[in-house]
Amino acid sequence: MTPGTGSALGLLAAAVDAKAVAEIGTGCGVSGIHLLQGMRPDGVLTTVDPEPEHQQFARQAFRAAGFASNRARFIPGRALEVLPRLADAGYDLVFCDGDRLEYLDYLDESLRLLRPGGLVAFEGVFGGGRTIDSGPQPTEVLRLRELLRAVRESQELVPSLLPVGDGLLCAVKR
Repeated sequence: MTPGTGSALGLLAAAVDAKAVAEIGTGCGVSGIHLLQGMRPDGVLTTVDPEPEHQQFARQAFRAAGFASNRARFIPGRALEVLPRLADAGYDLVFCDGDRLEYLDYLDESLRLLRPGGLVAFEGVFGGGRTIDSGPQPTEVLRLRELLRAVRESQELVPSLLPVGDGLLCAVKR
C-alpha cells in the first residue's frame, strides 16, 4: 500500500465518522493502521483474512502503533464465508483488499453490510494500468472492469475513482 492510499483511507474513515469498519484482507496491518487512525476513538476494526499469520503480524503492528487490543477484531477465514455472518447495515466503511477475482461478490456483501451514507473502497482497481489497456487481459483484469462498471451503473451508489496507489475505487451508499 502506498502512503497516498493509506492517507486516503484515514481521511475516508474520518469523513464517515467511522465507528465500525470491516476490512477484507488484513495483510500485515498497514491499511488497518490507517483506518484506525481515521476512525473514532471508540471505533472497532473487524478484519478478515484467510492467513492467520497475517493477522498475527497485524495484531503486533496495531499494538506497536499504540492501539488497544479491543480496537480490532480479527476473524480468520475466506471473506465470502465470513462476511455473511456480519451484521446487516452495521458498518460505516468496508475496505476491500482481498482476492480481486471476488471483488464483485465483495460489492454485494458490502451493500448489505453498509448503513446508508456508509462507504465502500476497493484497492488496486487500476490493475497495474491494465484495466484501461485494450487487447486480451487476464481474468483478474476482466473482473476489475466488471466491478468498475457495476459501481458506475449502480443507482444505490455515488462513486469516485481516486488516483492514489494502484487506484482506489470509492462509493457512498445512498
